[in-house]
Amino acid sequence: MAAALRRTAAPMAAAAVFRLSAPPRHAARLARFLGGASAASSDAAVASGEFVPWHNGGGVLHRAASVDPTAVVEAGAVVHSGAVLGKDVVVGSGAVVGPSVSIGQSTRIWYNVVLSNCSVGEFCTLHNGACIGQDGFGFFVGDDGQMLHVKIGNHVEIGANTCIDRGSWRDTVIGDETKIDNLVQIGHNVVIGKCCMICGQAGIAGSATLGDYVTLGGRVAIRDHVSIASKVRLAANSSVTKDIQKPGDYGGFPAVPINEWRRQTANLRIFSKKDGGRRYYKVF
Repeated sequence: MAAALRRTAAPMAAAAVFRLSAPPRHAARLARFLGGASAASSDAAVASGEFVPWHNGGGVLHRAASVDPTAVVEAGAVVHSGAVLGKDVVVGSGAVVGPSVSIGQSTRIWYNVVLSNCSVGEFCTLHNGACIGQDGFGFFVGDDGQMLHVKIGNHVEIGANTCIDRGSWRDTVIGDETKIDNLVQIGHNVVIGKCCMICGQAGIAGSATLGDYVTLGGRVAIRDHVSIASKVRLAANSSVTKDIQKPGDYGGFPAVPINEWRRQTANLRIFSKKDGGRRYYKVF
């Protein structure tokens, strides 16, 4: 019996040492995935143990990352140097948490999400394929030599394949409790207030500012440097070309108060009718 225990204990001890010291399987493939100056230098980085397996989930993280012991990094996920993961964070398979990224407590990062140059608050959800913190159409280096970031508040939900660019002259900001649907593009320097609702395929150009409780219908377009007051609602397919300073409902291209847009639509329908080959017109 003692001999049997010795035979099983020795391999278990060896396996434990291997998990602590050896690089992950397929080190060369993982190194190429992580990127770097070259595949050879990445191979050397993994082989030297800069990236190590995480005990909770099977993903890999850099030794210089700060990860709470309760965080889950699933197989295929990568956490880079300088990243900070809070309590009960879950990073799904295929996700990449880059340098200069912080993630607050109980936030869920789903599959194939890419985060760089951003901070994510507590109790957020980022759905599959979202990309946060990439360059927009231009960049600005601050006085301290650091690139600007995306700042996401608490209880924010970001839909699948949505992209949010980092700031160039100010940080891109998403306020608390804001909900963003799938396939939304948010440009650099955009500031969005709290409790906003942004529906699918909306596009917000750089340096736009949205107040609190703003709702954008599907495919709404907002031009750059436009400001929208709090408690504004925009109908689907609307286009905002100038500032909206009063709360209320708006629609059309360009966006106007909703009643005016309805009159425009009714007049256009009447003008387009034909009676015996001749057009007739009616003015309200």
